[in-house]
Amino acid sequence: MDKLEVQERVIKATARVLKVDPEEVTLESDFAADLGAESIQAIELVAAFEEEFDIEMDEDAALQVMTVGAAVDFIHEHIISQKKG
Repeated sequence: MDKLEVQERVIKATARVLKVDPEEVTLESDFAADLGAESIQAIELVAAFEEEFDIEMDEDAALQVMTVGAAVDFIHEHIISQKKG
């Protein structure tokens, strides 16, 4: 899966969980400051990303991810490392 596909799916899942227009979600968007995510929604986002990509992420590490772009990088790296493993 290429990074652009990961990006599109992260944006779609983020918009769905946070109930915002996908057009409002950019790589620079901060989940809390820009998109209004509260702590419970951060956990919901991790779950949504795990479901979307059929992966399991370290929740503590995933919750340290603050922006959409960082989430794309985190998930893309996770997918690549799973393929190697």
